[in-house]
Amino acid sequence: MRAAVYTLGCKVNQYETQAMERELSARGHTLVPFEDTADVYIINTCTVTAVSDKKSRQMIRRARKQNPNAIIAVCGCYAQTKPEEIQRLDVDVISGTGDRMRFLDLIEQKKTEQVVCVDQAMKRRTFEVLPAGGLAARTRAMLKVEDGCTNFCSYCIIPYARGPVRSLPLEKAAEEARRLKNEGYRELVITGIEISSWGKDLRGGPALIDLIETVCAAAEGVRVRLGSLEPRTVTENFCRRAAALKNLCPHFHLSLQSGCDATLKRMNRKYDTARYFESVQLLHQYFDRPAVTTDLIVGFPGETEEEFSQTLAFIRKCAFAEMHIFPYSVRTGTPAAEMAQVEKRVKEERAARAAETAHEMRRKYLENCVGRVFDVLFEQPADGVFQGHAPNYMVVAAEGDGLHNQVLPVKITGVREDHILQGIIENP
Repeated sequence: MRAAVYTLGCKVNQYETQAMERELSARGHTLVPFEDTADVYIINTCTVTAVSDKKSRQMIRRARKQNPNAIIAVCGCYAQTKPEEIQRLDVDVISGTGDRMRFLDLIEQKKTEQVVCVDQAMKRRTFEVLPAGGLAARTRAMLKVEDGCTNFCSYCIIPYARGPVRSLPLEKAAEEARRLKNEGYRELVITGIEISSWGKDLRGGPALIDLIETVCAAAEGVRVRLGSLEPRTVTENFCRRAAALKNLCPHFHLSLQSGCDATLKRMNRKYDTARYFESVQLLHQYFDRPAVTTDLIVGFPGETEEEFSQTLAFIRKCAFAEMHIFPYSVRTGTPAAEMAQVEKRVKEERAARAAETAHEMRRKYLENCVGRVFDVLFEQPADGVFQGHAPNYMVVAAEGDGLHNQVLPVKITGVREDHILQGIIENP
């Protein structure tokens, strides 16, 4: 079959899409762009916000319009938590967030009636090992090492979509890292639903830093980047050991959500601003100008103007290199959905103010990169130059041809378009 896949949401979804693409190719199917006419359209959904649900529904309708006779197959977090909503759409196969190979089997065995195969996520106990890596043209590969979450933040539906924590065993992670290195990938991204909890279900209780050291050693010479971390992970021991790893990227996405202690408590987050800032300080102590990035939710239920002002002051104090900012989105079935809600216009206004502050901090971080030399992994041509990412995940543009999947030293000469570093390739 001609198969097209569309992915919404996080890096875990991207990883699982890559695994499905790899398996589809191995089974003899042909991968085509989602815009093309296909025999089967797979939509890997997200449900982290109401907007994510809406986009998922839009892509399902778009696929059916592109080829009325195609098989429309839907999986992912939205399908896991609200399968009844997916069933009301013109969909042939519905699965959730588990057993992706079985999902592909159901597509190949397509019956005349709608097929729904969604398990109970909270009863899962084993990590589903999927083939990491995807299409050969890609420069980096996701390495999923953990699934599930038991933090139960008051705003989040994901624990119900993904179930309890399950970890990829250490030896399997090393095996996958070596394989991806041998396949030619130049960067591995360690990802999971909540990688800070990696190992809590394994015998002996290994910690995330044990996994990072193992992957860095198995993929020596390949850059290793971390997914989102919880502040509790960043301790003096973690930083000391991480700083000794030459191929670990100095880019740390440290989940925040709010810079106000009262709001964090309502969110059921497991830290306060003092502990968070301790993590930021440790990272700067052990790494040379690391890129510390974060997520922020504005307009959380009960958030007052004073609480939001505290958040603005705190993010300035942390001096983030980049931020992802989201107005709070009600998720039915979570405790926050029952709390007193902030008006939409207030959420949007606060999101705009936070974004302005984030832009100022990003600009300052980029300007501080000027004059430095970074090893850039080049990925794609764009507007007459080649673009790639530095170890700190800043986008770098430089003149050159045929640089795909090469890592070259680039001296940064300026900031382009307020968000891209401009540089000159130096002699290796």
